[in-house]
Amino acid sequence: MPALPSAAPSIDHLPAPLRTLAARGRPSRYRKGTLLIEEGDHADTLFIVLSGRVKAFSIDERDREIVYGIYGPGEYLGEMSLDGGPRSASVITLEATVCVVVTRQTLRDHIAANPEFAFELLSRVIRRARLATQSARNMALLDVYGRVVAVLEEIAVAQPEGGRVIAQRPTHREIASRVGSSREMVSRILKDLATGGFLAPHGTGWLMPRPLPRRW
Repeated sequence: MPALPSAAPSIDHLPAPLRTLAARGRPSRYRKGTLLIEEGDHADTLFIVLSGRVKAFSIDERDREIVYGIYGPGEYLGEMSLDGGPRSASVITLEATVCVVVTRQTLRDHIAANPEFAFELLSRVIRRARLATQSARNMALLDVYGRVVAVLEEIAVAQPEGGRVIAQRPTHREIASRVGSSREMVSRILKDLATGGFLAPHGTGWLMPRPLPRRW
């Protein structure tokens, strides 16, 4: 893997426990479309994202894709395989991305020196398991509109002045992959939300000025 240039993002913006772990790892830069993790592989590396965006996903034998999440700076991926089992999903870069690569042994050494990080890691695994459960529930019990709303609300961040913002706008295809629907159906729903004043462009993202309706 190529060495990280001196001008690349630093680890200073990371939370303290994660920053200490990142300092033990090996920084690397990746081009858009680089497969960092392949589902089913056995590996012992953790990827801490410093800049850019990555997508966790699976593809079945008919090339149908399901997206588990899109992650940016401050997130880390690969922890599910640190038990020695196979990777449970693939991860690909959506744009030029810089990550710090940490091995399982390095993580063990870090936890031995910083036991509180074990609770951070456990909390992260629990959160992702909870999201997976919620996603499965939504797929089973909600219609397509309800699933699109659930994705938008998951990635939106409340603003002090009111409303919510999605900083980086996902593509219609990315949303469709997450909700198990066609891109055309997602496009229609998003257009209707924009027409109704519930969704508006905001830089590279979206502004949600008021709560999304539960039914459409």
